[in-house]
Amino acid sequence: MNILLTLVAVMSQTKNKQMEKRIINPWQWQNDRSYVQAVEIKQPQSTLYISGQTAIDANGKTSTADMKTQLKQAIQNLEQVISEAGYDCGNIVRLNIYTTSSAELFECFDIFQAWIAKYSIKQATTLLEVKSLFETLKIELEATVVK
Repeated sequence: MNILLTLVAVMSQTKNKQMEKRIINPWQWQNDRSYVQAVEIKQPQSTLYISGQTAIDANGKTSTADMKTQLKQAIQNLEQVISEAGYDCGNIVRLNIYTTSSAELFECFDIFQAWIAKYSIKQATTLLEVKSLFETLKIELEATVVK
């Protein structure tokens, strides 16, 4: 009987603990670029790994629009997946960005930075310029979210 009571007490304590998020930034220069060097998560309830989100509409049609338009659509699609999974954009801890043109992306990077600021996201990020993405896509956002 004591073992059962101990197990229930441990489960209750674990359930009441909240996720802890610690940002590790040995430097300050990355702050202007809207990312952090590392994020440590302790006691998460769950983790959501999201496939790359792009400018593909609800009917599966791939966008042929410019980078700015595609970036906005990719962000909206990422938000929708996160929301439907019951997570919060503010808990994105890793965000990989794939683009066919860093130069084009940086011309509209203020959109990305405003979105990061809107949710107070503090995420580790890797930005990669790739030769191509699926069909006519220019940008893809791949995320990990915790709660």
